[in-house]
Amino acid sequence: MTAADEGLRARALWLVAPGRAELREEVLPPPAPGEVLVRCRASALSRGTERLVFEGRVPPSQHAAMRAPLMAGDFPFPVKYGYCAMGVAEEGPPALRGRRVFVLHPHQDRFLAPAAMCIPVPDAVPDHRAVLAANMETALNILWDARPLPGERVLVIGAGAVGLLAAALLARMPGIAPVVVDLDPGRAALATAIGARFAPPEDAPGEQELIIHASASAAGLQLALDRAGFEARIVEASWHGDRAVSLPLGEAFHARRLALLSSQVGAVAPAMRGRRSHAERLALALALLGDPRLDALCAPVARFAELPQRLPGLLARGAGAPPCPVITYS
Repeated sequence: MTAADEGLRARALWLVAPGRAELREEVLPPPAPGEVLVRCRASALSRGTERLVFEGRVPPSQHAAMRAPLMAGDFPFPVKYGYCAMGVAEEGPPALRGRRVFVLHPHQDRFLAPAAMCIPVPDAVPDHRAVLAANMETALNILWDARPLPGERVLVIGAGAVGLLAAALLARMPGIAPVVVDLDPGRAALATAIGARFAPPEDAPGEQELIIHASASAAGLQLALDRAGFEARIVEASWHGDRAVSLPLGEAFHARRLALLSSQVGAVAPAMRGRRSHAERLALALALLGDPRLDALCAPVARFAELPQRLPGLLARGAGAPPCPVITYS
């Protein structure tokens, strides 16, 4: 069946109220010139951001900034949201037809997307790992913002998907042995799997020269300030949504000349801006997913048909929370 067949139907996940989702059916038109029809094979939940959207906690001031490239609806609800999909290009330009592609698209079994947004997936990257591309792109942008130096003492606070991927990239650099900090001791095995060390918050080392904060908590950012060395750089990679964060910027903050830098994937980091486009950054992120050690992050697996019922549990906070839930469509 092709999109030219009348009534090609697709199903998409819609968030319809705080904590409530449903699958809705839609009819796809034939692809326009420059569009690709993608049959989705897998997608992933970006737990931090999608939890905030699912809970209706996107501040009105950020409604425009928080729109995903191919989302539908409007904040707070109903909204079709997500940006971690990969599948096979069934129709479109000959260069893409039949190829596996990654697209910043919400959770949907078939969809149309501009060809320029369909980034080919390298042969060395399996489907379940390819869905990490958006989070890897965020981790890559964080490192471009952080500008780590060989031999620096580096702390990563927060062992979610973005924190672990940032730690995995840091662990590849000469002389850097990143320490990953998280409240959940169950994340120790994940940190070890990607080449980092693990510590609970009370054992986090001090005098760190670079700290990546990715826990999305005020306590985590406070810990970053506490463990920072003289003239350390703290990169705030979390987005706190509508929550205010109180920080002690008195005390030794100025005496230690600490630098607090925000990082956000919507813009290419200044170190590479003008040198890499968004598409080139995403293609590089996909290439970096060739590391089989990253399979440890791809769990648990849920079926698309079950997603409305399983979404609250997959996005829940707390010990044992999954790092990067993978959604399958077969």
